[in-house]
Amino acid sequence: MTHTARRIGRSLALVLPVVMVLSGTLAVTRVSWSAQGSESQLLTAASETSLSKQAVAPAPQDVLRDKLLLEMREKDPGVALTELQRAVEGRPSLARHCMSIAKALGKAAVEQYGPTRAHRFSRPVCDTSFASGVAQFS
Repeated sequence: MTHTARRIGRSLALVLPVVMVLSGTLAVTRVSWSAQGSESQLLTAASETSLSKQAVAPAPQDVLRDKLLLEMREKDPGVALTELQRAVEGRPSLARHCMSIAKALGKAAVEQYGPTRAHRFSRPVCDTSFASGVAQFS
């Protein structure tokens, strides 16, 4: 019995280090050793964090656009355009988004009222972007 145990022990003594070296080598080859790889992973993690913060708190212009689209569907595009003008006057930082919001209102008006009727609601809000949106999506 001691002879068998010794033979098994010797076999393990030879095989075990080989197995450990091979598994260690395989593990090391899967690790990214370049500094760029870890930086890109850190940047990816940071950008995911900032994206999740943005998803929690939508931008003011997005909130305004959604509110005005809802108001337009409930009332009419004229009311929504008046509210857009008041919002931009009350909060000048929204002025740079006025054209895109007015175009979105124009597109939605065409979808709801058709191009001819939607065009009747045009006003000189945001450099006639509403009319541009109506014409673009007609």
